[in-house]
Amino acid sequence: MYTLKKSLGQHFLKDESVSQKIVEALNALSFSNLLEVGPGGGALTKYLSCIPGVDFKMVEIDQEKIQYLKQTYPELSDKIIEGDILDIEVPFSGKFTLIGNFPYNISTQIVFKIIDWREQVEHMIGMFQKEVGLRICSGPGSKEYGILSVLTQAYYNVEYLFDVDQESFNPPPKVKSGVIKFEYAGNPYNISSHRKFMVLIKAAFGQRRKQLRNPLKPYFKPEILQEAIFTKRAEQLSVADFVELLNKMN
Repeated sequence: MYTLKKSLGQHFLKDESVSQKIVEALNALSFSNLLEVGPGGGALTKYLSCIPGVDFKMVEIDQEKIQYLKQTYPELSDKIIEGDILDIEVPFSGKFTLIGNFPYNISTQIVFKIIDWREQVEHMIGMFQKEVGLRICSGPGSKEYGILSVLTQAYYNVEYLFDVDQESFNPPPKVKSGVIKFEYAGNPYNISSHRKFMVLIKAAFGQRRKQLRNPLKPYFKPEILQEAIFTKRAEQLSVADFVELLNKMN
C-alpha cells in the first residue's frame, strides 16, 4: 500500500459516504476540465475518474503515492502531474474546476493560488480545516472575517457545504474539517489592481484591532484619512467598502 507522511500534512479520507457527498456536490456543477489536488490514496480519484466527458488530471508531490496511483489506476498514469500545486503551471489551457482534500498546512496558500488562477478556475470544492473554511466564508463583523474572506469573496461566491468528522480520516486530524465551494463571479467589484488590493487588505488586517487610520496612513493623502470610514476597524468593512478605499489609494 503506502505510508502516511506527517511532513506533507497527509490525512487521507477513508469514509466512503463523505467521498460520495463531495462528488455529489461536484456533479451539481457544469465543467469539462477537472484537476484533483493531492489525490493521495485515491479516495476521491476512483469517483472522479468515472465522470464521463471530462478531461481529468491530478497533481501529486509524493512519489510513493504517485507510484501507488499508477499501479491502482494504470489508465490514469498519463493524467498525473508530478509536483507541488503551488509551483506548477496552469494545468489546462481553458477553464477548469479544482477539487481536493487539501493538505491543511498549505490550504491557505492553495486559496491564494486559486485566486491567482481565478480567470480559469470556475469552481472549487475543497476539504479544509473547519476554522479556515469558516474564515473564507465569513462576513463583516465576525471574528473569523479577515484577509482570506475579503480576497476570496472579491472574486468568488463562497459557500460552506458541510462538516466532516475527524474519524473520517486516517490518521484522524486534531482539528475539525469542512467542505466549501467556490463559484467564480468574475470581477463584480471592478477591482482595478489586484496587487494594490492585496496590499490594502493585508495592511488593514495587519492591525485589525486598530482604527484603519493607523495601519493605512502610508497609503492615503491626509485629507482622505479624515473620512469617517477610517475610524472603523478592518473587520467592519465589506468587500465593497475595501474597493471604495482602493479607488482612493495613492
